[in-house]
Amino acid sequence: MSTSQIMLADRESISPSTYTDVERGWINVKECSGHGPSPSTGGSSTIPIMSHGHSFGRTTSGNGRIASPGPAGAISFAATALLLSLFNVQAGGVEHPEVLVSMAVFTGGLSQFMAGMWEYPRGNVFNATLFSLYGSFWMSYATIFIPASGILAAYEDPLELNHALGLYLITWTIVTAFFLFVVIRRNLALTVMLSTIFITLVILSTSQYSLAGMPILSLRVQKAGGVFGIIGALLCFYIGVNLVSLRFG
Repeated sequence: MSTSQIMLADRESISPSTYTDVERGWINVKECSGHGPSPSTGGSSTIPIMSHGHSFGRTTSGNGRIASPGPAGAISFAATALLLSLFNVQAGGVEHPEVLVSMAVFTGGLSQFMAGMWEYPRGNVFNATLFSLYGSFWMSYATIFIPASGILAAYEDPLELNHALGLYLITWTIVTAFFLFVVIRRNLALTVMLSTIFITLVILSTSQYSLAGMPILSLRVQKAGGVFGIIGALLCFYIGVNLVSLRFG
Protein backbone atom coordinates (compact mmCIF):
# COMPACT_ATOMS: atom_id res chain seq x y z
CA MET A 1 0.00 0.00 0.00
CA SER A 2 1.39 3.41 -0.96
CA THR A 3 1.83 6.32 1.44
CA SER A 4 -1.08 8.23 -0.12
CA GLN A 5 -3.35 5.16 0.25
CA ILE A 6 -2.37 4.80 3.91
CA MET A 7 -3.08 8.51 4.53
CA LEU A 8 -6.45 8.18 2.75
CA ALA A 9 -7.36 5.11 4.84
CA ASP A 10 -6.41 6.95 8.03
CA ARG A 11 -8.43 9.94 6.94
CA GLU A 12 -11.55 7.85 6.25
CA SER A 13 -11.27 6.02 9.58
CA ILE A 14 -11.06 9.17 11.69
CA SER A 15 -13.80 11.72 12.11
CA PRO A 16 -12.86 15.11 10.53
CA SER A 17 -13.72 16.80 13.80
CA THR A 18 -10.72 15.11 15.44
CA TYR A 19 -8.14 16.43 12.97
CA THR A 20 -5.61 18.89 14.24
CA ASP A 21 -5.06 22.13 12.34
CA VAL A 22 -1.79 20.78 10.94
CA GLU A 23 -3.51 17.61 9.66
CA ARG A 24 -6.22 19.64 7.95
CA GLY A 25 -3.58 21.79 6.32
CA TRP A 26 -1.60 18.73 5.12
CA ILE A 27 -4.73 17.17 3.62
CA ASN A 28 -5.75 20.41 1.90
CA VAL A 29 -2.27 20.93 0.45
CA LYS A 30 -2.09 17.34 -0.78
CA GLU A 31 -5.45 17.60 -2.50
CA CYS A 32 -4.79 21.04 -3.96
CA SER A 33 -1.38 20.10 -5.32
CA GLY A 34 -2.70 16.95 -7.00
CA HIS A 35 -0.84 14.48 -4.73
CA GLY A 36 -3.97 13.18 -3.12
CA PRO A 37 -7.51 12.38 -4.24
CA SER A 38 -10.20 15.02 -4.09
CA PRO A 39 -13.81 13.89 -3.67
CA SER A 40 -15.16 16.78 -5.74
CA THR A 41 -12.77 16.48 -8.70
CA GLY A 42 -12.12 12.76 -8.80
CA GLY A 43 -8.39 13.18 -8.30
CA SER A 44 -7.73 15.96 -10.82
CA SER A 45 -4.72 18.19 -10.30
CA THR A 46 -5.34 21.91 -9.86
CA ILE A 47 -3.46 24.86 -8.40
CA PRO A 48 -5.79 26.88 -6.13
CA ILE A 49 -5.74 30.65 -6.05
CA MET A 50 -6.27 30.74 -2.28
CA SER A 51 -5.59 27.30 -0.78
CA HIS A 52 -6.59 27.05 2.87
CA GLY A 53 -3.80 24.53 3.37
CA HIS A 54 -1.04 26.97 2.45
CA SER A 55 -2.11 30.57 2.87
CA PHE A 56 -1.80 33.40 5.36
CA GLY A 57 -4.85 32.03 7.17
CA ARG A 58 -7.51 29.34 7.15
CA THR A 59 -11.18 29.23 7.98
CA THR A 60 -10.62 26.17 10.17
CA SER A 61 -8.60 26.11 13.33
CA GLY A 62 -7.58 23.51 15.86
CA ASN A 63 -8.07 26.07 18.60
CA GLY A 64 -11.32 27.99 18.26
CA ARG A 65 -10.31 30.42 20.99
CA ILE A 66 -7.57 31.99 18.85
CA ALA A 67 -8.66 34.10 15.88
CA SER A 68 -6.57 33.89 12.74
CA PRO A 69 -3.69 36.41 12.84
CA GLY A 70 -3.06 35.85 9.12
CA PRO A 71 -4.80 39.03 7.88
CA ALA A 72 -2.94 41.21 10.39
CA GLY A 73 0.40 39.67 9.42
CA ALA A 74 -0.23 40.01 5.69
CA ILE A 75 -1.49 43.60 5.85
CA SER A 76 1.35 44.64 8.20
CA PHE A 77 3.91 43.36 5.71
CA ALA A 78 2.06 44.89 2.77
CA ALA A 79 1.76 48.37 4.32
CA THR A 80 5.43 48.54 5.30
CA ALA A 81 6.64 47.15 1.97
CA LEU A 82 4.46 49.67 0.13
CA LEU A 83 5.90 52.61 2.04
CA LEU A 84 9.48 51.42 1.48
CA SER A 85 8.80 50.93 -2.22
CA LEU A 86 7.28 54.40 -2.55
CA PHE A 87 10.45 55.81 -1.01
CA ASN A 88 12.56 53.72 -3.40
CA VAL A 89 10.82 55.27 -6.42
CA GLN A 90 11.18 58.67 -4.69
CA ALA A 91 7.44 59.33 -4.81
CA GLY A 92 6.63 62.94 -3.96
CA GLY A 93 10.31 63.83 -4.26
CA VAL A 94 11.13 62.10 -0.95
CA GLU A 95 14.80 61.06 -0.89
CA HIS A 96 15.25 60.42 2.85
CA PRO A 97 13.34 57.35 4.07
CA GLU A 98 13.80 57.88 7.82
CA VAL A 99 10.01 57.99 8.28
CA LEU A 100 10.04 54.29 7.45
CA VAL A 101 11.90 53.45 10.67
CA SER A 102 8.92 53.80 13.01
CA MET A 103 6.62 51.88 10.68
CA ALA A 104 9.18 49.11 10.17
CA VAL A 105 9.60 48.71 13.94
CA PHE A 106 5.94 48.63 14.94
CA THR A 107 3.84 47.69 11.89
CA GLY A 108 6.06 45.52 9.71
CA GLY A 109 8.11 44.40 12.70
CA LEU A 110 6.24 44.07 15.99
CA SER A 111 2.75 43.53 14.57
CA GLN A 112 3.91 40.91 12.08
CA PHE A 113 6.13 39.17 14.62
CA MET A 114 3.20 38.93 17.04
CA ALA A 115 1.07 37.46 14.25
CA GLY A 116 3.73 34.80 13.80
CA MET A 117 3.71 33.99 17.51
CA TRP A 118 -0.09 33.64 17.46
CA GLU A 119 0.17 31.18 14.58
CA TYR A 120 2.16 28.67 16.68
CA PRO A 121 -0.69 27.65 19.02
CA ARG A 122 -2.92 27.31 15.93
CA GLY A 123 -0.49 24.69 14.59
CA ASN A 124 0.27 26.69 11.42
CA VAL A 125 4.04 26.28 11.12
CA PHE A 126 4.31 27.92 7.71
CA ASN A 127 2.56 31.15 8.73
CA ALA A 128 4.35 31.21 12.09
CA THR A 129 7.75 30.91 10.41
CA LEU A 130 6.94 33.39 7.65
CA PHE A 131 5.52 36.12 9.88
CA SER A 132 8.05 35.82 12.69
CA LEU A 133 11.02 35.90 10.30
CA TYR A 134 9.77 38.80 8.20
CA GLY A 135 8.78 40.64 11.36
CA SER A 136 12.36 40.21 12.52
CA PHE A 137 13.54 41.39 9.12
CA TRP A 138 11.69 44.69 9.39
CA MET A 139 12.82 45.33 12.96
CA SER A 140 16.45 44.55 12.13
CA TYR A 141 16.29 46.69 8.98
CA ALA A 142 14.88 49.62 10.95
CA THR A 143 17.56 49.23 13.63
CA ILE A 144 20.26 49.86 11.01
CA PHE A 145 18.93 53.39 10.49
CA ILE A 146 18.44 54.27 14.17
CA PRO A 147 21.38 56.55 15.09
CA ALA A 148 21.57 55.18 18.64
CA SER A 149 22.37 51.72 17.24
CA GLY A 150 25.69 53.04 15.91
CA ILE A 151 25.52 50.74 12.90
CA LEU A 152 25.74 53.39 10.18
CA ALA A 153 28.37 55.32 12.14
CA ALA A 154 30.57 52.21 12.23
CA TYR A 155 31.13 52.45 8.45
CA GLU A 156 33.46 55.25 7.48
CA ASP A 157 33.63 54.14 3.86
CA PRO A 158 30.26 54.61 2.04
CA LEU A 159 31.19 51.88 -0.44
CA GLU A 160 31.70 49.39 2.39
CA LEU A 161 28.31 50.37 3.84
CA ASN A 162 26.60 49.79 0.49
CA HIS A 163 28.25 46.38 0.20
CA ALA A 164 27.16 45.49 3.73
CA LEU A 165 23.57 46.50 3.00
CA GLY A 166 23.75 44.55 -0.24
CA LEU A 167 24.85 41.40 1.58
CA TYR A 168 22.05 41.93 4.09
CA LEU A 169 19.48 42.06 1.30
CA ILE A 170 21.04 39.07 -0.47
CA THR A 171 20.57 37.03 2.71
CA TRP A 172 16.87 37.86 2.80
CA THR A 173 16.60 37.15 -0.92
CA ILE A 174 17.72 33.59 -0.16
CA VAL A 175 15.22 33.32 2.71
CA THR A 176 12.44 34.47 0.39
CA ALA A 177 13.48 31.88 -2.20
CA PHE A 178 13.07 29.12 0.40
CA PHE A 179 9.54 30.28 1.21
CA LEU A 180 8.77 30.46 -2.50
CA PHE A 181 9.85 26.84 -2.99
CA VAL A 182 7.40 25.79 -0.26
CA VAL A 183 4.29 27.43 -1.79
CA ILE A 184 5.01 26.97 -5.51
CA ARG A 185 2.29 24.91 -7.23
CA ARG A 186 0.31 24.92 -3.99
CA ASN A 187 -1.05 28.44 -3.79
CA LEU A 188 -1.17 30.75 -6.80
CA ALA A 189 -1.63 34.02 -4.91
CA LEU A 190 1.26 33.37 -2.54
CA THR A 191 3.47 32.11 -5.36
CA VAL A 192 2.96 35.29 -7.41
CA MET A 193 3.37 37.55 -4.37
CA LEU A 194 6.54 35.89 -3.08
CA SER A 195 7.96 35.76 -6.62
CA THR A 196 7.46 39.52 -6.90
CA ILE A 197 9.07 40.12 -3.50
CA PHE A 198 11.95 37.85 -4.52
CA ILE A 199 12.52 39.87 -7.72
CA THR A 200 12.32 43.07 -5.68
CA LEU A 201 15.04 41.90 -3.30
CA VAL A 202 17.24 40.73 -6.18
CA ILE A 203 17.01 44.16 -7.81
CA LEU A 204 17.61 46.07 -4.57
CA SER A 205 20.54 43.79 -3.68
CA THR A 206 22.07 44.51 -7.08
CA SER A 207 21.54 48.23 -6.59
CA GLN A 208 23.28 48.21 -3.19
CA TYR A 209 26.11 45.78 -3.86
CA SER A 210 27.05 45.55 -7.54
CA LEU A 211 26.25 49.14 -8.53
CA ALA A 212 27.51 50.89 -5.40
CA GLY A 213 30.20 52.71 -7.38
CA MET A 214 27.75 53.94 -10.05
CA PRO A 215 25.26 56.17 -8.23
CA ILE A 216 23.16 57.17 -11.25
CA LEU A 217 22.67 53.60 -12.47
CA SER A 218 22.20 52.39 -8.91
CA LEU A 219 19.37 54.89 -8.39
CA ARG A 220 17.63 53.77 -11.58
CA VAL A 221 17.86 50.13 -10.55
CA GLN A 222 16.60 51.05 -7.08
CA LYS A 223 13.54 52.69 -8.64
CA ALA A 224 12.90 49.55 -10.67
CA GLY A 225 13.02 47.57 -7.44
CA GLY A 226 10.55 50.02 -5.96
CA VAL A 227 8.09 49.37 -8.79
CA PHE A 228 8.23 45.61 -8.22
CA GLY A 229 7.93 46.23 -4.47
CA ILE A 230 4.72 48.21 -4.99
CA ILE A 231 3.27 45.35 -7.05
CA GLY A 232 4.27 42.82 -4.39
CA ALA A 233 2.76 44.97 -1.63
CA LEU A 234 -0.55 45.31 -3.51
CA LEU A 235 -0.66 41.54 -4.00
CA CYS A 236 -0.06 41.06 -0.28
CA PHE A 237 -2.87 43.53 0.45
CA TYR A 238 -5.12 41.43 -1.79
CA ILE A 239 -4.30 38.26 0.15
CA GLY A 240 -4.81 39.94 3.53
CA VAL A 241 -8.12 41.60 2.59
CA ASN A 242 -9.30 38.33 1.04
CA LEU A 243 -8.67 36.56 4.34
CA VAL A 244 -10.61 39.24 6.23
CA SER A 245 -13.54 38.93 3.83
CA LEU A 246 -13.61 35.14 4.31
CA ARG A 247 -14.36 35.69 7.98
CA PHE A 248 -17.25 38.03 7.22
CA GLY A 249 -18.67 35.83 4.48
